[in-house]
Amino acid sequence: MKITDHIKKAKKTLFSFEIIPPVKGKSIQELYSNIDPLMEFKPPFIDVTTSREEFIYIEKKNGLLEKKLTRMRPGTLGICAAIQNKYDVDTVPHLLCGGFTQQETEYLLVDCQYLEIDNVMALRGDARKGDKRFECTEGGHEFAIDLVKQVEQLNKGHYLHDVIEISCDVDFCIGVAGYPEKHEESPSMKTDLKRLKNKVDAGAHYVVTQMFFDNKKYFEFVKAARDIGITVPIIPGIKPIATKRHLQLLPQTFHLDIPQDLVDAVENCKTNKDVRQVGVEFCIEQCRELLAHNVPVLHFYSMGKSDNIYDIAKAIF
Repeated sequence: MKITDHIKKAKKTLFSFEIIPPVKGKSIQELYSNIDPLMEFKPPFIDVTTSREEFIYIEKKNGLLEKKLTRMRPGTLGICAAIQNKYDVDTVPHLLCGGFTQQETEYLLVDCQYLEIDNVMALRGDARKGDKRFECTEGGHEFAIDLVKQVEQLNKGHYLHDVIEISCDVDFCIGVAGYPEKHEESPSMKTDLKRLKNKVDAGAHYVVTQMFFDNKKYFEFVKAARDIGITVPIIPGIKPIATKRHLQLLPQTFHLDIPQDLVDAVENCKTNKDVRQVGVEFCIEQCRELLAHNVPVLHFYSMGKSDNIYDIAKAIF
């Protein structure tokens, strides 16, 4: 079922979450052990991230290092299929511009069709590890809007290079990212919102926001989006702070602000166990305010761990 259909059908705010594939060579069982407790809250869908390629250095017998390109967390589509089969829940594979050609994207979409996966998240993706800025893959897309357009063209039966007589319907529900605190590369919030509207006009059906800790910024973002004609669902993305390191890592990685009262509370903690509890309590209050405003879904970035997400969901659902 499409994400938008889940939202239309729901009588209250839904619960969903995002997972990352295990590192290559690791078992899927650890992933299941983190998903299992969260199924209590009946998520209608689970997002599965995609990692782009990265360089690694392998030491040779002569002591020199050999530079090789690899993908450390492959298996997004296989994990989506496994989750759908095991839990009978919709999955949303992430499509990236970075690291994939247009042809590879088309093949992945065809596989999604065969697996009865109805939803995809279209993202540009980050710069490759070690690169100073994002660089387009040869034969791939430079911007997320181009990825949206490719999926929408396939929805209309238009493949990249072939004239094909279509005998079955293709109708992917397309999600895109939104940034309540502006994408780091946008010159202004107004410009960033225009780019979001362009993605929606190109065919995107819903928006999931980058994580944020100040609900006011989400509410202002939604209002500004509505004011320029964006009418699709805007789902808030939520991440509880779990370690002291998050105070530096999250702003640095995702270019967001953390409220001073949360910073002070975390800095006063003596252990990461204390930090985790502070993060859970802050997130519960954050989610309660969002629930009071009837957001369509609370979407949690689990990053492969579920214990704190479980405690939060238990308190609010």
